[in-house]
Amino acid sequence: MTTTTVLKTLLGTYPYTKAIKDGTIKIPGVELEFVEIEPVHDGFGAMADRLEFDVAEMAITTYILARSFDKQITGLPVVVSRNFHHRRMLYNTTSGIREPKDLEGKRVGIRAYTQTMPLWNRGVLKNEYGVDLDKINWVCFEGAHVKAYQNPPNVEMAPAGKKIGQMLLAGEIDAAIGADGAESPDIKPLIPNAAEVEVEWFKKYGVYPINHMVTVRNDLVAQHPGILEQLFAAFKAAKQAYMQHLEGPGPLSAADQNMIRLKGIVGDPLPYGVGPNRRAIEMAAQFAYEQHIVPKLYTVEELFRPEVIALG
Repeated sequence: MTTTTVLKTLLGTYPYTKAIKDGTIKIPGVELEFVEIEPVHDGFGAMADRLEFDVAEMAITTYILARSFDKQITGLPVVVSRNFHHRRMLYNTTSGIREPKDLEGKRVGIRAYTQTMPLWNRGVLKNEYGVDLDKINWVCFEGAHVKAYQNPPNVEMAPAGKKIGQMLLAGEIDAAIGADGAESPDIKPLIPNAAEVEVEWFKKYGVYPINHMVTVRNDLVAQHPGILEQLFAAFKAAKQAYMQHLEGPGPLSAADQNMIRLKGIVGDPLPYGVGPNRRAIEMAAQFAYEQHIVPKLYTVEELFRPEVIALG
């Protein structure tokens, strides 16, 4: 009699994970039992802090933070969400801000201090524009997914019930990262030609920023040797099915067309494995250390198991 291992799984629905979620691609002896949470990041704390899933999508900053608290999870270099973020920085023109350096001394809204999009944006501000991040007052609307983490002293929580876009429009914060829906003649992008700057930034560093990857509980890895390799192979097969779709006759969605656009900029828009993601992982770890999220600069070898690093 064959025993099936059921794995409680948190995974967003993406075109390149569809074949896994709909059962087209199967893992022998394994059944993935999906828990749907929308938005998916609302479930990251359940895994990072409380190990409530066997397999879970997780933001890379949350993963690095969780590892610093010795949470018993293993990262799998399957990146299911990534993007450039220069365009997500907005400011209110009544604040007196005209360039990134002007953010010093101002109040900047972000969803959470340890959120991954602001991690990348702050890294850009510091390293490309010379902004002293410690001189910015960060206004947050959520805490960290790892509850034991304490925000730096220049971070405050927004009043209950406030929304980031509303506060930006009202001038209660001077700028924001990720203030969707804040539309007004007073709201401008901090980097006006962001799309072109993103391409130049990629050419300079060769880094396509990672947002979310896949994580697995350590006890599952111990109990089921080979599970990391099985999961990695399944995700690669699902990705391949999607890439074949992009090369086919269509129809192509707006997301598909954007993926093709990204392919023209970065090459493989969905690189899996530590090797092709090493620079991005190292940069995320560097930014996490520089921004007082973790107490040391973690190496790739400290963040991923040897057998994971060998996957390709």
